[in-house]
Amino acid sequence: MQNRKVKNHTFEYVKNDSEDVHDEVGFYQCRGAMYYDDDHDQVPEPSLWQAAIALAKELRKEGFEAEPEHSEKGCVEVYVLTLPEKEKNEIE
Repeated sequence: MQNRKVKNHTFEYVKNDSEDVHDEVGFYQCRGAMYYDDDHDQVPEPSLWQAAIALAKELRKEGFEAEPEHSEKGCVEVYVLTLPEKEKNEIE
C-alpha cells in the first residue's frame, strides 16, 4: 500500500509488522492543525477529518475494512483492519 492524497491532505501509510493476519493491516496517518471543541477537548482540523472519512470510504470500496480515528495534537488515522479476500488468500 502507498501514501494517498485525499482532499488536499496527504496520508502516510504505516504497515503493521505483526505476523498475525488477524491484526490490523496498518494505518494511514496525517497531521493537521489542532482545534478544540466546546469542552476544550482536542479535535482534528475539520477538513482533515472529512478527508479521513473520504479515505475510509475509498478503502471500503476497494474491499478493505477501514475506520477513521483521531488522536491528540491534530493527528488523524485511518485504520485498515482487514485485507480484501483475494489478498488475504495470497498471504495464508
